[in-house]
Amino acid sequence: MSRSSHPPSSLTRSTTALPLGALAAGFGLAGLAGLSQAQSAGEAPVAAPTVVTPAAQTETADAKLRKITVKGKKEEQGKTAYKVNSSSIGKGKQELRDIPQSVTVVTEKLLDDRNVDTLKEALHHTAGITFMAAEGGEEDIRLRGFSLAQTGDIFVDGVRDPAFYERDTFNYDRLELLRGSASMLFGRGSTGGAVNQVSKLPFLDNANEVSFTLGNHQYKRFTGDFNIQTSETAALRLNVMATKADNNGAGSSIDKQGIAATYRWNIGQPDEFLASLYYLNNDNGINYGLPWIRPTPTSDGSTATILPHQKPSNYYGMASDYNRGSAQFATLSHTHRFSGDSELKTTVRAGRFERNMRASTIRFTATTPAASLQTFGDSTSFNRGSPLKVQDLEAIYAQSDYSTKFNALGVQHSVLAGVDIARERRRVYSALTAVQGGGVPTKPTTTVGTPFDGLSVDESSRAFRLGNEYVQNAAGIYAQDMMQVAPAWKVLGGLRYDYVNADFQRYVFDATSPTNVAQEAGSPYGMKISELSHRLGVLFQPTPLSSYYLSYGTSFNTSGDTYSVAGNSQTALERAANTDPEESRNIELGAKLDSEDGRFTTRLAVFKSTKFRERNTDATTVDGSSYLLSGKRHSTGFEVDASGRLTPSFEIYGSYMWLPNAKIDQAAGSGAPAGQRPGLTPRHSGTVWATYQLTEVLRVGTGVNFRSRQSPADVAGTPWYVPGYATVDLMAEYALNNRVTFKANINNLADKYYADSLYRGHYVPGAGRIVQTNVTIKF
Repeated sequence: MSRSSHPPSSLTRSTTALPLGALAAGFGLAGLAGLSQAQSAGEAPVAAPTVVTPAAQTETADAKLRKITVKGKKEEQGKTAYKVNSSSIGKGKQELRDIPQSVTVVTEKLLDDRNVDTLKEALHHTAGITFMAAEGGEEDIRLRGFSLAQTGDIFVDGVRDPAFYERDTFNYDRLELLRGSASMLFGRGSTGGAVNQVSKLPFLDNANEVSFTLGNHQYKRFTGDFNIQTSETAALRLNVMATKADNNGAGSSIDKQGIAATYRWNIGQPDEFLASLYYLNNDNGINYGLPWIRPTPTSDGSTATILPHQKPSNYYGMASDYNRGSAQFATLSHTHRFSGDSELKTTVRAGRFERNMRASTIRFTATTPAASLQTFGDSTSFNRGSPLKVQDLEAIYAQSDYSTKFNALGVQHSVLAGVDIARERRRVYSALTAVQGGGVPTKPTTTVGTPFDGLSVDESSRAFRLGNEYVQNAAGIYAQDMMQVAPAWKVLGGLRYDYVNADFQRYVFDATSPTNVAQEAGSPYGMKISELSHRLGVLFQPTPLSSYYLSYGTSFNTSGDTYSVAGNSQTALERAANTDPEESRNIELGAKLDSEDGRFTTRLAVFKSTKFRERNTDATTVDGSSYLLSGKRHSTGFEVDASGRLTPSFEIYGSYMWLPNAKIDQAAGSGAPAGQRPGLTPRHSGTVWATYQLTEVLRVGTGVNFRSRQSPADVAGTPWYVPGYATVDLMAEYALNNRVTFKANINNLADKYYADSLYRGHYVPGAGRIVQTNVTIKF
């Protein structure tokens, strides 16, 4: 279902207007386009004049009716393979061998075989990824030990996807993970890397697929993928999803629906257009996690560990807890293909994201003696706190990316350049206290022996008012040139400039007038950032099957990367908003090696990622209002990815990271002290998955996900370590015919209990054993 129509290798230059491309002209890209075309035109050979003879004239009518078919090599796509040769994460489609940085691609087939429904589940199947259970219930993704924030480092088709919501895979063609500093490509953020969710595109054919899945925990899922060719050069693709479950094995219910509609016309023509709408609605439960426990009531905090004798599915929150949210955005894209190897793609997207979370923070009640492994049992009681997260975010993005190839001064150039602008506005709502006229439900305690006790409170009694607002305008411009300086050598250089202008303002509430909300004195707290990002690389490609590289890249993070500014006082907020960005760099030496038959590929890399100028509160100030950029940390390691077919029947995918050295060089704030290994940095992490075609109709698969021991992030003093884990998955697929396929998956075969997402106050267990069966019908 992921086939697409590729444009012909030779295109006649169009004289049509560029409706969306005109945006690029406004940013000055038209001049670059014209220069490159002129250079390319100067190099082109001149065709000899055509002499038409009388005999030829008699054949003219017949010649006009002849059909010319061009045959070429077509890369395996969609649900056909684990291996791919190209990626779009580097801005524009590029061969993976030409990207001097680690890239992991999880294809649609791999997602389907491993029974993956969410972004988080998909990221589990890549090495070096860990998760922090943040205070807001969202997932703070870590890569190589550095934050890969959901607000800045996740993209949909190369456009920022900024909000906190539970992303579903129903419209994924593949998932691309770029590792290491990448601000030259994406602007602010990208310290740990970037995730690009690649959407399914319409193609020139009629093909439809529906899929039904049933499983334990009352799991039910339906997906539909419908591609309708509407003309010789246009097609519509519609993907739909509905999923429901009482419990997903990690303590929370699921109830979500999604639809993605994309219309693409003039496919393969000099001017190609795309319009799409995306909507996802989540009305899910939420498992906020469980507290750490000590061996004895007097044990040091560094001996804490996970709770014993727990089923992964045990849930101690309220029946009334929920995590509702929605994502809806519209995208309009225009691609203009100039003669030769030049292309201009312009994309405009507008979106709105909403979130309404009511959760329970689970902590031990105050008892004597204190809760510990010595006293832990079914009668041990838990408190239930009331973390709330009610917010909405509106965003508009416009970006143009221009790519071209030309020869100049005896050197072949592959230029990529672009501009982007963004406006983002987030509003956060605060609950009114009882004194202010709001309802504050009292949550009852529960005990270890009574998970799923069914108790609830009236969440509708709460009232909210506007608490704070963050408005950010940003613009960036970049250019990158890869030069073929010798037959086997390429040199890459890139530079980007970003400008960010943001205002953060808080609102105060007058208790004497419940409707009176006023802007806090002294706000808004303004932030203005001007920053340069760099990317350099050298590639050695002695054969078409091998590519070796050495690269250097930088990134930066502003104090407003979470669409908020930290600080309890006006002075602290002002200084935090005006603190310069943190800076990071990534140095990497790697290789991409393909087998002789082209069916298997391996990527290897050694790297050192360093974060400089990490934000730090000056301990000499009483109110913490002075901010320093004195922190520093680094991680050094080795990683390898492998994918493809070892034989026609045996297909494999593997991703592994060894992180022997990770260290806090200079402490920042109240977190981990200098000399300590940062949290969420297991020495070993990865996954292996393999399938074998036993017969023409029967295929089986098995795999393992693993992480060695790790500690929570930002623990002051001596940290405690969470035991490592490995989970085993199984799959069997039976093809009744070429249209109907049955599949069964067992994930976490041994029902392993482990801590998946970690925070210094609690952890969220990983999903327990999941058993699901599926039927897929193509028509």
